[in-house]
Amino acid sequence: MMAVPTFAPATDPMSATAFFTPLDHEGVLAVAGADAAKLLQGQLTCNLNYLNAETSSLGARCTPKGRMISSFRIVPLGERFLLAMARELIEAQLADLKKFAAFFKAQLADDSEAWVRFGLSQGDGVLLTLGLDLAYADGSVARNGELLAVRLRDGRAELWAPAGEAANLRQRLAAQLAEGSINDWLLAQVRAGVGQVFGATRELFIPQMLNLQALGGVSFKKGCYSGQEIVARMQYLGQLKRRLYRLRLEGGELPIAGAELFSPVHGSAVGEVVLAARDGAASELLAVLQNNAAEDGRLHLGSLEGPALQLLELPYTIDNERDAKR
Repeated sequence: MMAVPTFAPATDPMSATAFFTPLDHEGVLAVAGADAAKLLQGQLTCNLNYLNAETSSLGARCTPKGRMISSFRIVPLGERFLLAMARELIEAQLADLKKFAAFFKAQLADDSEAWVRFGLSQGDGVLLTLGLDLAYADGSVARNGELLAVRLRDGRAELWAPAGEAANLRQRLAAQLAEGSINDWLLAQVRAGVGQVFGATRELFIPQMLNLQALGGVSFKKGCYSGQEIVARMQYLGQLKRRLYRLRLEGGELPIAGAELFSPVHGSAVGEVVLAARDGAASELLAVLQNNAAEDGRLHLGSLEGPALQLLELPYTIDNERDAKR
Protein backbone atom coordinates (compact mmCIF):
# COMPACT_ATOMS: atom_id res chain seq x y z
CA MET A 1 0.00 0.00 0.00
CA MET A 2 1.26 3.46 -0.87
CA ALA A 3 -0.33 6.36 0.97
CA VAL A 4 -0.41 9.94 -0.15
CA PRO A 5 1.80 11.83 2.34
CA THR A 6 0.13 14.37 4.61
CA PHE A 7 1.43 17.84 5.32
CA ALA A 8 0.22 21.06 6.91
CA PRO A 9 -3.45 21.05 8.01
CA ALA A 10 -6.02 22.69 5.78
CA THR A 11 -7.93 25.79 6.71
CA ASP A 12 -11.63 25.51 7.56
CA PRO A 13 -13.43 24.31 4.41
CA MET A 14 -15.77 26.53 2.48
CA SER A 15 -17.99 23.45 2.19
CA ALA A 16 -18.99 24.05 5.83
CA THR A 17 -20.92 27.10 4.62
CA ALA A 18 -24.50 26.73 3.32
CA PHE A 19 -24.87 28.12 -0.23
CA PHE A 20 -25.96 27.31 -3.77
CA THR A 21 -24.46 28.26 -7.11
CA PRO A 22 -25.22 27.53 -10.79
CA LEU A 23 -22.76 25.07 -12.33
CA ASP A 24 -22.50 26.91 -15.64
CA HIS A 25 -18.84 25.98 -16.14
CA GLU A 26 -19.85 22.43 -17.08
CA GLY A 27 -21.98 20.98 -19.87
CA VAL A 28 -23.84 17.70 -20.29
CA LEU A 29 -23.16 15.09 -22.94
CA ALA A 30 -26.04 12.62 -23.42
CA VAL A 31 -25.74 9.08 -24.76
CA ALA A 32 -29.04 7.28 -25.38
CA GLY A 33 -30.37 4.13 -26.99
CA ALA A 34 -30.49 0.37 -26.54
CA ASP A 35 -26.70 0.05 -26.93
CA ALA A 36 -25.73 3.17 -24.96
CA ALA A 37 -24.31 1.18 -22.05
CA LYS A 38 -22.45 -1.18 -24.38
CA LEU A 39 -20.91 1.71 -26.29
CA LEU A 40 -19.76 3.53 -23.16
CA GLN A 41 -18.52 0.41 -21.38
CA GLY A 42 -15.82 0.08 -24.03
CA GLN A 43 -14.83 3.74 -23.79
CA LEU A 44 -14.83 4.76 -20.12
CA THR A 45 -12.69 3.94 -17.08
CA CYS A 46 -15.70 3.43 -14.78
CA ASN A 47 -17.86 0.30 -14.74
CA LEU A 48 -21.41 0.95 -15.90
CA ASN A 49 -22.48 -2.42 -14.50
CA TYR A 50 -22.11 -0.87 -11.03
CA LEU A 51 -24.62 1.88 -11.82
CA ASN A 52 -28.37 1.91 -11.34
CA ALA A 53 -31.15 4.47 -10.84
CA GLU A 54 -29.77 5.37 -7.39
CA THR A 55 -26.06 5.66 -8.17
CA SER A 56 -23.65 7.75 -10.22
CA SER A 57 -19.88 7.66 -10.70
CA LEU A 58 -16.87 9.72 -11.56
CA GLY A 59 -15.00 8.52 -14.62
CA ALA A 60 -12.73 9.39 -17.51
CA ARG A 61 -12.20 8.70 -21.17
CA CYS A 62 -8.63 8.10 -22.32
CA THR A 63 -6.49 7.91 -25.43
CA PRO A 64 -5.00 4.49 -26.30
CA LYS A 65 -1.92 5.68 -24.37
CA GLY A 66 -4.00 6.13 -21.23
CA ARG A 67 -4.07 9.93 -21.27
CA MET A 68 -7.34 11.51 -20.13
CA ILE A 69 -9.24 13.40 -22.82
CA SER A 70 -12.18 14.03 -20.51
CA SER A 71 -13.30 13.47 -16.94
CA PHE A 72 -16.90 13.58 -15.80
CA ARG A 73 -19.67 12.48 -13.48
CA ILE A 74 -21.97 9.98 -15.20
CA VAL A 75 -25.62 9.65 -14.17
CA PRO A 76 -27.87 6.90 -15.64
CA LEU A 77 -31.38 7.91 -16.69
CA GLY A 78 -33.28 4.95 -18.13
CA GLU A 79 -31.62 4.08 -21.44
CA ARG A 80 -29.76 7.39 -21.33
CA PHE A 81 -26.51 8.31 -19.65
CA LEU A 82 -25.70 11.94 -18.81
CA LEU A 83 -22.04 12.94 -18.50
CA ALA A 84 -21.30 16.29 -16.82
CA MET A 85 -17.88 17.63 -17.79
CA ALA A 86 -16.02 20.87 -18.45
CA ARG A 87 -18.06 22.69 -21.08
CA GLU A 88 -15.12 23.20 -23.45
CA LEU A 89 -14.65 19.41 -23.78
CA ILE A 90 -18.15 18.60 -25.01
CA GLU A 91 -17.75 19.33 -28.73
CA ALA A 92 -14.58 17.26 -29.17
CA GLN A 93 -15.94 14.35 -27.12
CA LEU A 94 -19.18 14.36 -29.07
CA ALA A 95 -17.39 14.28 -32.42
CA ASP A 96 -15.01 11.53 -31.32
CA LEU A 97 -17.65 9.28 -29.75
CA LYS A 98 -19.84 9.54 -32.85
CA LYS A 99 -17.16 7.59 -34.74
CA PHE A 100 -17.82 4.62 -32.46
CA ALA A 101 -21.57 5.15 -32.12
CA ALA A 102 -22.02 4.26 -35.80
CA PHE A 103 -21.59 0.60 -34.79
CA PHE A 104 -24.16 0.72 -31.98
CA LYS A 105 -27.82 1.52 -31.51
CA ALA A 106 -26.95 4.72 -29.71
CA GLN A 107 -27.47 8.45 -30.20
CA LEU A 108 -25.26 11.21 -28.83
CA ALA A 109 -26.11 14.84 -28.19
CA ASP A 110 -24.89 17.96 -26.45
CA ASP A 111 -27.62 18.32 -23.80
CA SER A 112 -26.00 21.29 -22.05
CA GLU A 113 -28.88 23.62 -22.87
CA ALA A 114 -31.50 21.03 -21.88
CA TRP A 115 -30.42 20.93 -18.24
CA VAL A 116 -29.85 23.39 -15.42
CA ARG A 117 -27.51 22.27 -12.64
CA PHE A 118 -26.99 23.83 -9.23
CA GLY A 119 -24.32 23.03 -6.67
CA LEU A 120 -25.56 22.89 -3.06
CA SER A 121 -23.50 23.04 0.12
CA GLN A 122 -25.48 22.08 3.22
CA GLY A 123 -28.59 22.08 1.07
CA ASP A 124 -30.25 18.82 2.11
CA GLY A 125 -33.15 20.68 3.70
CA VAL A 126 -33.93 22.35 0.40
CA LEU A 127 -33.71 19.02 -1.41
CA LEU A 128 -36.28 17.55 0.97
CA THR A 129 -38.72 20.36 0.15
CA LEU A 130 -38.31 19.33 -3.51
CA GLY A 131 -39.13 15.72 -2.69
CA LEU A 132 -35.50 14.58 -2.97
CA ASP A 133 -34.40 12.45 -0.01
CA LEU A 134 -30.74 12.03 -0.95
CA ALA A 135 -28.66 9.32 0.75
CA TYR A 136 -25.33 10.39 2.16
CA ALA A 137 -23.17 7.80 0.38
CA ASP A 138 -20.82 9.19 -2.27
CA GLY A 139 -22.44 9.09 -5.72
CA SER A 140 -25.97 8.48 -4.48
CA VAL A 141 -28.80 9.70 -6.71
CA ALA A 142 -32.35 10.71 -5.68
CA ARG A 143 -35.17 11.38 -8.15
CA ASN A 144 -38.54 13.10 -8.07
CA GLY A 145 -40.13 13.33 -11.47
CA GLU A 146 -37.61 15.09 -13.71
CA LEU A 147 -35.55 16.41 -10.79
CA LEU A 148 -32.28 14.69 -9.87
CA ALA A 149 -30.00 15.13 -6.87
CA VAL A 150 -26.48 13.69 -6.75
CA ARG A 151 -24.33 13.31 -3.63
CA LEU A 152 -20.64 14.25 -3.77
CA ARG A 153 -17.98 12.63 -1.62
CA ASP A 154 -17.57 15.61 0.76
CA GLY A 155 -21.32 15.90 1.48
CA ARG A 156 -22.17 18.57 -1.07
CA ALA A 157 -24.85 17.84 -3.65
CA GLU A 158 -25.79 18.67 -7.21
CA LEU A 159 -29.37 19.46 -8.26
CA TRP A 160 -30.24 18.68 -11.90
CA ALA A 161 -33.46 19.77 -13.60
CA PRO A 162 -34.86 20.48 -17.06
CA ALA A 163 -33.78 23.93 -18.21
CA GLY A 164 -37.36 25.20 -18.10
CA GLU A 165 -37.30 24.85 -14.31
CA ALA A 166 -34.26 27.12 -13.89
CA ALA A 167 -36.03 30.30 -12.75
CA ASN A 168 -38.40 28.53 -10.37
CA LEU A 169 -35.64 26.44 -8.79
CA ARG A 170 -33.32 29.40 -8.41
CA GLN A 171 -36.08 31.28 -6.57
CA ARG A 172 -36.73 28.35 -4.25
CA LEU A 173 -33.05 27.86 -3.52
CA ALA A 174 -32.51 31.58 -2.87
CA ALA A 175 -35.35 31.55 -0.30
CA GLN A 176 -33.37 29.13 1.88
CA LEU A 177 -29.69 29.43 0.94
CA ALA A 178 -27.25 32.24 0.21
CA GLU A 179 -26.04 32.35 -3.39
CA GLY A 180 -22.35 31.63 -3.62
CA SER A 181 -19.96 31.97 -6.52
CA ILE A 182 -18.47 29.31 -8.73
CA ASN A 183 -15.21 30.05 -6.91
CA ASP A 184 -16.84 28.93 -3.63
CA TRP A 185 -17.85 25.68 -5.30
CA LEU A 186 -14.43 25.06 -6.84
CA LEU A 187 -12.69 25.83 -3.55
CA ALA A 188 -14.75 23.09 -1.91
CA GLN A 189 -13.84 20.78 -4.81
CA VAL A 190 -10.14 21.51 -4.33
CA ARG A 191 -10.47 20.75 -0.63
CA ALA A 192 -12.24 17.49 -1.43
CA GLY A 193 -9.24 16.54 -3.58
CA VAL A 194 -11.28 15.96 -6.73
CA GLY A 195 -9.47 17.06 -9.87
CA GLN A 196 -10.87 17.18 -13.36
CA VAL A 197 -9.76 17.64 -16.94
CA PHE A 198 -10.15 21.02 -18.66
CA GLY A 199 -9.27 22.06 -22.19
CA ALA A 200 -5.81 23.22 -21.09
CA THR A 201 -4.99 19.85 -19.48
CA ARG A 202 -6.47 17.50 -22.06
CA GLU A 203 -4.14 14.50 -22.67
CA LEU A 204 -1.74 15.51 -19.87
CA PHE A 205 -2.69 12.99 -17.18
CA ILE A 206 -3.46 9.32 -16.77
CA PRO A 207 -6.35 8.64 -14.35
CA GLN A 208 -4.13 7.68 -11.38
CA MET A 209 -2.34 11.01 -11.61
CA LEU A 210 -5.65 12.61 -10.55
CA ASN A 211 -6.19 9.87 -7.92
CA LEU A 212 -9.29 8.88 -9.87
CA GLN A 213 -8.93 5.23 -8.86
CA ALA A 214 -9.21 6.27 -5.18
CA LEU A 215 -12.40 8.22 -5.95
CA GLY A 216 -14.24 5.27 -7.53
CA GLY A 217 -13.72 6.48 -11.09
CA VAL A 218 -11.61 3.57 -12.37
CA SER A 219 -12.61 -0.11 -12.45
CA PHE A 220 -9.92 -2.77 -12.82
CA LYS A 221 -12.49 -5.56 -13.13
CA LYS A 222 -14.52 -4.40 -16.14
CA GLY A 223 -12.30 -5.51 -19.00
CA CYS A 224 -11.11 -3.59 -22.05
CA TYR A 225 -11.61 0.10 -22.78
CA SER A 226 -9.47 2.67 -24.55
CA GLY A 227 -6.21 3.08 -22.61
CA GLN A 228 -7.01 0.18 -20.24
CA GLU A 229 -3.66 -1.58 -20.68
CA ILE A 230 -1.65 1.49 -19.65
CA VAL A 231 -3.96 2.31 -16.73
CA ALA A 232 -3.81 -1.28 -15.42
CA ARG A 233 -0.04 -1.47 -15.78
CA MET A 234 0.39 1.68 -13.70
CA GLN A 235 -1.84 0.22 -11.00
CA TYR A 236 -0.31 -3.24 -10.72
CA LEU A 237 3.35 -2.45 -11.37
CA GLY A 238 3.45 0.63 -9.12
CA GLN A 239 5.35 2.73 -11.66
CA LEU A 240 3.47 5.99 -11.07
CA LYS A 241 5.94 8.78 -10.31
CA ARG A 242 3.45 11.68 -10.46
CA ARG A 243 0.19 12.14 -8.64
CA LEU A 244 -2.27 14.71 -7.32
CA TYR A 245 -1.35 16.99 -4.41
CA ARG A 246 -3.07 19.90 -2.73
CA LEU A 247 -1.27 23.22 -2.20
CA ARG A 248 -1.72 26.78 -1.03
CA LEU A 249 -0.36 29.98 -2.53
CA GLU A 250 -0.32 33.17 -0.48
CA GLY A 251 -1.24 36.26 -2.49
CA GLY A 252 -0.65 36.67 -6.18
CA GLU A 253 -2.92 35.88 -9.11
CA LEU A 254 -5.06 32.77 -9.27
CA PRO A 255 -3.08 29.98 -11.01
CA ILE A 256 -4.64 28.68 -14.20
CA ALA A 257 -5.10 25.03 -15.17
CA GLY A 258 -1.99 23.77 -16.91
CA ALA A 259 0.37 26.30 -15.27
CA GLU A 260 3.72 24.68 -14.48
CA LEU A 261 5.24 24.14 -11.04
CA PHE A 262 9.00 24.03 -10.48
CA SER A 263 11.38 22.49 -7.95
CA PRO A 264 15.14 22.72 -7.32
CA VAL A 265 15.12 18.92 -7.02
CA HIS A 266 15.08 18.78 -10.81
CA GLY A 267 15.85 22.39 -11.65
CA SER A 268 12.89 22.33 -14.02
CA ALA A 269 9.12 21.91 -14.23
CA VAL A 270 7.86 19.05 -12.03
CA GLY A 271 4.11 19.30 -12.56
CA GLU A 272 1.02 21.22 -13.63
CA VAL A 273 -1.92 22.91 -11.96
CA VAL A 274 -5.15 20.90 -12.26
CA LEU A 275 -7.67 23.18 -10.52
CA ALA A 276 -7.41 26.33 -8.42
CA ALA A 277 -9.73 28.63 -6.47
CA ARG A 278 -9.47 31.72 -4.28
CA ASP A 279 -9.49 31.66 -0.50
CA GLY A 280 -9.49 35.36 0.30
CA ALA A 281 -6.17 36.81 -0.83
CA ALA A 282 -4.67 33.32 -1.12
CA SER A 283 -5.32 30.47 -3.55
CA GLU A 284 -5.72 26.76 -2.99
CA LEU A 285 -5.01 24.36 -5.79
CA LEU A 286 -4.66 20.78 -6.91
CA ALA A 287 -1.61 19.93 -8.97
CA VAL A 288 -0.02 16.82 -10.41
CA LEU A 289 3.56 16.68 -9.16
CA GLN A 290 6.52 14.37 -9.31
CA ASN A 291 6.51 12.54 -6.00
CA ASN A 292 10.13 13.24 -5.06
CA ALA A 293 9.63 16.98 -5.63
CA ALA A 294 6.52 16.94 -3.42
CA GLU A 295 8.43 15.08 -0.70
CA ASP A 296 11.17 17.72 -0.87
CA GLY A 297 8.52 20.42 -0.45
CA ARG A 298 10.29 23.31 -2.20
CA LEU A 299 7.75 24.13 -4.89
CA HIS A 300 7.31 27.30 -6.93
CA LEU A 301 4.73 28.52 -9.41
CA GLY A 302 5.80 29.47 -12.93
CA SER A 303 9.58 29.28 -12.47
CA LEU A 304 12.27 28.35 -9.96
CA GLU A 305 12.11 31.95 -8.73
CA GLY A 306 8.30 32.07 -8.67
CA PRO A 307 6.02 32.28 -5.61
CA ALA A 308 6.47 29.48 -3.09
CA LEU A 309 3.70 26.96 -2.48
CA GLN A 310 2.77 25.18 0.75
CA LEU A 311 1.68 21.52 0.69
CA LEU A 312 -1.62 20.72 2.38
CA GLU A 313 -3.43 17.51 3.26
CA LEU A 314 -5.70 15.56 0.98
CA PRO A 315 -8.82 14.14 2.67
CA TYR A 316 -8.10 10.55 1.59
CA THR A 317 -5.25 8.09 1.13
CA ILE A 318 -4.20 5.91 -1.77
CA ASP A 319 -4.57 2.17 -1.18
CA ASN A 320 -3.54 0.23 -4.29
CA GLU A 321 -4.81 -3.11 -2.98
CA ARG A 322 -8.25 -1.70 -2.16
CA ASP A 323 -8.54 0.31 -5.35
CA ALA A 324 -7.58 -2.64 -7.58
CA LYS A 325 -10.64 -4.56 -6.33
CA ARG A 326 -13.11 -2.09 -7.82
